[in-house]
Amino acid sequence: MTDLPFGEMPYRPSEGDIRERLDALRPIPRISVQAFCETNEVSEAIEAAATDRRMVKAHVRVHAGGIRAAVEHYASAPTPNLVILESTLRPDELLAELEALADVCDPGSKVVIVGHHNDVSLYRELTRRGVSEYMLAPVHLADVLSVISQLFATEGADPLGRIVAFVGAKGGAGASTLCHNVGWTLAKLFGNDVLLADLDLPFGTANIDFDRDPAQGVSEAVFSAERLDEVFLDRLLVSCAEHLSLLAAPSTLDRDYDFDPEAFSALMDAAQRSTPHVVLDVPHVWNGWTRTILERADEVVLVAEPDLANLRNAKNLMDTLRKARPNDRAPRLVLNRVGVPKRPEIAPAEFAEPLGVELLAQIAFDPLMFGTAANTGRMLSELDGKHPAAQTFSDMAHTLTGRSLAKAAPRAALSGLRALMRRR
Repeated sequence: MTDLPFGEMPYRPSEGDIRERLDALRPIPRISVQAFCETNEVSEAIEAAATDRRMVKAHVRVHAGGIRAAVEHYASAPTPNLVILESTLRPDELLAELEALADVCDPGSKVVIVGHHNDVSLYRELTRRGVSEYMLAPVHLADVLSVISQLFATEGADPLGRIVAFVGAKGGAGASTLCHNVGWTLAKLFGNDVLLADLDLPFGTANIDFDRDPAQGVSEAVFSAERLDEVFLDRLLVSCAEHLSLLAAPSTLDRDYDFDPEAFSALMDAAQRSTPHVVLDVPHVWNGWTRTILERADEVVLVAEPDLANLRNAKNLMDTLRKARPNDRAPRLVLNRVGVPKRPEIAPAEFAEPLGVELLAQIAFDPLMFGTAANTGRMLSELDGKHPAAQTFSDMAHTLTGRSLAKAAPRAALSGLRALMRRR
């Protein structure tokens, strides 16, 4: 036996390796996939990949049995877009069985073989016969997703933008304020286009925070989803700063805003195709469409205040999203309004410990600065670029874009009140 061209020997990838590989993948389009597996390990890897958020549009079925089972099945059924076949046979036996599959496989179907022999001659012969890829067992869900993504990604397509969704553990926790400030900071720091969408249609505040009053916005995008594309979306955006565009909420109560779970999917797809960074301000409500958005975002930032009700809600959200996003990083945790005078608070470390995460950041209570920014339609960093929270927003922007390693919550944020006193 000789090494395969791609040089992959069996390995056990680390959690960090898996997440890095998954982060680089494009969502899988609406395709049908059927797998015929001979071992539990390969079957489990494909089933795990089928539950990943990137496969939400694909239809996947896993069958027991290898190539022979596939031949019997497709003798009376059409083949799907992709057939994944596991075989423990030796190379010559595997090639012989593939002859029978060729007689029942539709020309437009792609075939991936998962084999147990590291043989370069086998790989070359399989590709010569039209097999799309040969994977060496054992395989991990990241291997499965990578192969499917490579086979069905549009050739020459631009990279997809990264979606970051902000949500509050409790109403009034300040998630919108942090979302808007971090979105503005992203645009200023890196010079890349940022699309900020305010999804709180009846009560959104982004138009106030950025001092804009656009005639159109997110409601037109949602209620016209059937014709939403990058051109239409661009017409709905209003510029808030260089590289920062806002999709504002109507903030009116002249209609009901009841949506089905997929109502915002077209908007998310169009935004990803047109903008490198998409920042979503998700309202503190729990229904089908907010759950879908949080499950499919690349990053979720959970904003909470250090009290018991916030801790309970944060724990529920963390547990639910961890279960729904098993292959993604847990939601990032930000503690807001830390240090309110005379208010009993849960210490940051004690708040984060039951959630099983480290704090991404903590923001000190500073009603004067944040209130002034809100009332004047400006971001905090525009008023005072040296404010401790301004540096925190910068650190968050770096971490959420992968420009730096995640840091422990800076202790300097706890001295925000002292800094305020020194300025006075």
